[in-house]
Formats: sequence, structure tokens, C-alpha cells
Amino acid sequence: MRLWRSPLIALALTLVLVGTGVARLNAWIDATELPPLVPVTGVEVVDRNGDLLRAYTVEDGRWRLPVRLAEVDPGFIDMLITYEDRRFWTHSGVDPRAFARAAWQALRYGRIVSGGSTLTMQVARLLEDSGTGAWRGKLRQIRLALALERVLSKEEILTLYLHLAPYGGNVEGLRAASLTWFGTEPRRLTAAQSALLVALPQAPASRRPDRFPEAARLARDRVLDRAIRFGGIAETEIAWARRAPIPDERHGFPALAPHLADRVLADRPTAARHALTLDRGVQAQMELLAARAVEGRDRRLTAAIMVLDHRTGEMRATVGAADYTDDVRRGFVDMTRALRSPGSTLKPLVYGLGFEAGLIHPETLVDDRPVRFGSYAPQNFDNVFRGELSVRHALQASLNTPVVSLLDQIGPAEMLTRMRRIGMRAELPQGEPGLAIGLGGIGTSMEDLMRLYAMIARGGETMPLRIRPSDDAGARNRILSATAAWYLGDILSGLVPPPNAPRNGLAYKTGTSYGHRDAWAFGFDGRHVVGVWLGRADGASVPGAFGADLAAPLLFEAFARLGPDLAPLAAPPLGALTVPHMQLPPPLRRFQPETAGARDAEAPVIAFPPDGAILAATPDLPLLARVERGHPPFTWLWNGRPVATGVFDRQVDLGRAAPGFAELTVIDATGRAERGFIEISR
Repeated sequence: MRLWRSPLIALALTLVLVGTGVARLNAWIDATELPPLVPVTGVEVVDRNGDLLRAYTVEDGRWRLPVRLAEVDPGFIDMLITYEDRRFWTHSGVDPRAFARAAWQALRYGRIVSGGSTLTMQVARLLEDSGTGAWRGKLRQIRLALALERVLSKEEILTLYLHLAPYGGNVEGLRAASLTWFGTEPRRLTAAQSALLVALPQAPASRRPDRFPEAARLARDRVLDRAIRFGGIAETEIAWARRAPIPDERHGFPALAPHLADRVLADRPTAARHALTLDRGVQAQMELLAARAVEGRDRRLTAAIMVLDHRTGEMRATVGAADYTDDVRRGFVDMTRALRSPGSTLKPLVYGLGFEAGLIHPETLVDDRPVRFGSYAPQNFDNVFRGELSVRHALQASLNTPVVSLLDQIGPAEMLTRMRRIGMRAELPQGEPGLAIGLGGIGTSMEDLMRLYAMIARGGETMPLRIRPSDDAGARNRILSATAAWYLGDILSGLVPPPNAPRNGLAYKTGTSYGHRDAWAFGFDGRHVVGVWLGRADGASVPGAFGADLAAPLLFEAFARLGPDLAPLAAPPLGALTVPHMQLPPPLRRFQPETAGARDAEAPVIAFPPDGAILAATPDLPLLARVERGHPPFTWLWNGRPVATGVFDRQVDLGRAAPGFAELTVIDATGRAERGFIEISR
């Protein structure tokens, strides 16, 4: 009995000792104090498709960008594990076989040939920035690696490595490295690119390809050799990868839409990722176009371009300056938001109000002649008067005296109210608005003018501009009648294009501010609105700068870069009157401004239904309307469409009215008009 009891006792003691050791080891590992496991990454701004527009460094100036394992080329992952840690998926943080191999090689060759660190141990070292040689540091890495394997999955450990691995200089993490050395995201890497990015973290300073290309090439090729032996990559692919050149310079990080990126970062400083509605390809094209527009010109000249999808209100591109980094041009100033004089770009709004009020029609004749309003005597830009011509031609020629005469009838206050309903800033040089605001005597921004032209392109409705997909689209608000907006698009689409530009029917308007400080062009088709501005950020004059000469060609080129064909404009609405001049109702054939003081005393007034009335729909009864004052015969318009002409009676039967909102206008024989809005309820 005693012969066999001794071995059992020894085995029992051994098991107790081992068990005690394992328990203490587990307790030692479980007591490990873990560093923060979420690496700080730089803020990124991305476009509507998730493509990077602009990136920011972390606080200490290092480039470290967020990356997900699913966003990395699988070939890189395979090559990394093959070269660094072939048993990564199976070990518990420490690989005894790798340690034994490293020790044997060190004894055999008298130097360190290969390391025994696993990827988990490298992550432990990077998390705490501990050294690689001292035994105390190595012991800490082993302990932390074993602890990490207990709280993180293999995928999470690998993702930490992809964020923390050093790649030379101030570049950390695979994504920052891929953008730095190859100018591409890591989702699709070649074998040569993957091999270099696997090799760099082992000696990031001495293998930097821009400084030590030969060392980088040798290190890359060693990774490729291992990939043939253990990774199963074909020798033909490796042979091609060996011939690939080593990058000799760093690529700049994307810096598209820098002004807007700074703006959204300031709005939401704690957000790590900002998704915008911009399109990276369109943004890049517009930035190149703006830079090219100022080449060879005044060193202080700059440019701004905006592209908007007016159907959704989403911004597709916004260029605030020709060069964000150019201090001479004051590139840091976002000219899409700066207050400037809009020049003639506000004239369509004045004509739209005239159409809506029933004062004019595109074929109405107006006088272009010398006029004076008190001390104000507007002149045309060339000091030439054309006499009598149609509203269509007056707007296309951007004449000043007809639009000021029209604004005098509408009232500057009404124009200012409509601008503010659109959402436009309107800064007046002094107190009350005067007639000069119709010619640009007011401060507004390019962004606000985009709202105006988007409203016209949408058929008279406005909606919020959206720079983030998450922005509320908001409700559409009617600013102009659909008929008035369509008249404007029809007129502007007939404007002669600049030299060498296609005659594609683009609806556009140019403008030049007083003193040639601002050259503008805005255009729209059935989908996009594009705005162009050129000038100096300091507000100084640019001699010879005209919107038609500088901005219009740039506008047409911007549309050409959006696509070969324009989206068609909307069809005429039901209320549109598409007839020649002689077929217009007599009051609309010629615009006859009221004489001063006559408007209040003799202008027609709609006595019934009053403005804002809500009437019940009565299928068996006609809708009656009555006018007071004014001179017969009268013309009545329902939503801009004539329903009764040549009426001498002051009461008129307008027929049956469908439920909904409607605009009722009466015009007397002298061309004076009154307008009201009513609702027919069901």
C-alpha cells in the first residue's frame, strides 16, 4: 500500500501547487489596472455618401482617424496577422511558441532575430506607451495583454491596433497612414501598399518612405516574402508588388469645404463625426473651378460658388473662397455668408411681385426713360434709355428705370417683407427702405440669394436650406404665386448665354454692385440652383468686373460639371397666360404707373370678398366679387388667370370656385390693381 500511496500524494501536492499558482495568476491578471480602451480620434467631416471631406488632428497635433474593421481591406488584415502574429486568433494574449522561438534564435545568433510580442502585447504597449526592451516593461505588457484578452474580443483588440500603430511623424493608425502615404482610404489596398503599411509600425522613424525609401522598400519586401510562405499569395502578385514604387512624399489630408466644416464644428464641438449633404465630387469640382477663375487676375480677387438641390433644399457644394489658405485673398473669410450688395440679382423678385399683383405680364409694355422720384433719379448701367419695350426684354436687359418704376408701385416695404419671409437677411444702409433696394442698395449674402432663386425655381415656394441629412426639411411656404414664378423662369431661360456657352435654356441672372465690388450670377434648371460670386473680400473695387463678363461664364461651366444635360424647367401652371401682347387684357398691355398721391384716393379696392376671408364652398351658388373705386372696365384674375375682362359693373360673377387657397386680383382701366387672398373651405 505504501508503495503506491507516495506517488498519489506527490501528484496531489503537485496539483494543489499548480492550482494555487493558476488561481494566483488569475487573480493577478484580474487585478490588472486597465488604461482607457477608447482611443481619441480626430473629428471627421463626411459627405452624403460617407466620403471624407475634411479631417482634424487630435489635440496634440497627431493624425489619428476612426476606422472600423469592416472598412479595412481583408488582404491587409491577412498580411498583418501572417507577418506579426500567425496564432493571433487562437492564443490568449501571449504566444509561448513565439517566445521560445525568439529565445532560441537569440541564443543561436547572439542577437535578437525576431520578437515574441503578439499583436495583443503590441496593443498593450501602445496603450501605455511603454518601452519594448526593459524586462519590467515587457512583464507589464504580458500582464496587460492577458487582461485585455479577457475583456475584449479579438476583433476589438485588432481594431485598437488599427488605431494606435505608429506610421512615422505625427501619423498614427491605419486610416491616417493610408491617406498619408497613398492618398486613399484603407478599404481597398494593393498588396504592395498593404505590405508597406504592415512593415512601417516596426520602425516608423527609420522606415519613413519619404526619408528612407530604400529601408522602406526592404522592409516591405520582407513582408511580401512572408506572405508567399505563409499567406498563400501567388508569386505573380508578389512579383508585381515588388515593382510598385515606394511613395516619396506625404499626401495632404482632404480639406474640402473648409469653411462649412469649420462652421459645423463650431456649432457642435463635441461631435466626433459630422455628416453633410455635400457631394464630395461636386465639391472638388467647384473648388477647382473657383481657383481657376482667379488665376492670372488681381492677386486679391477671390471667388465663391454654391450648388443647391432646390427640390430638397440640400446643399451639394459650397466654396467660400478661391483658396482657404491664401491670406492675401483673405481666404479665411467665407464669402457665401458675407454681407454684400446684390446688384441686379434682386430684380426678378420685383418683377415677380408685379406679376403677382396683376400690374404687369411678361409681354406688358413698359417705358425705359428718364424718371425721378424726389431726389432719386436712377440711370441704366450704360446711361442709355431704350424707350418702350416689353417687361420680358426689360428684365433680360437688366434695365434700371423700369424696375424702379415698378417697385415704386409695389412699395419697397413689401419687397423687404417678402425677402424676410424667404429667410433672407436684409441690412439697410439707413432706416426706411428706399427704391434703391431694387437695384442692390441693401446688404444680403450669397446664401440668402440662393434661397431667393431656389424659391423661384420651386414655383414660388421656399423651404429651409439643409447642410446635414438630419436637418429638418421644414414646411414649404408660398412666397410668390406659381404663375409669377413661372413667368420669371420663362423670361430668364430666354436670356442670351455668354460667348462660347451652350444655348441650353438655362434660366439665369447676373448682377454687378455699385463700384464693381461684386460680380454675381445665379442660375437654375429643374433640379439645381448654382450661385457664383467674384470680388475682393475686403470690399474694394475690382475695375472692369461685370457679372455678365466674369460670373456668367463661370456659372455655365459649373452647370456643365454637374452633368451634360439640364433638368427641364416646370411646365406652365394653370394660371399662366401665354399669349402675345395684343391678346392681353387691355389693362395688362401697358404699364402705367400711378401719379404720386393718386394711389390711395383712386386705386381699386376689393370690397368683397375681403382679404383673408374664408368662404364655404357652395356648388349651387356662384362666387360674387365686388370692387370699389378705380376706373372701369375691370379685369379680374383668379390665381393669376383672367376670369372676367372688360367688366364695367362693379360686381362680377366669378363662377364656381374649387376648395383651397386662392389669390384674387382686380385691375382697373388705368392699370392700378388690388390683390387679396381667400380660402374656399369644403
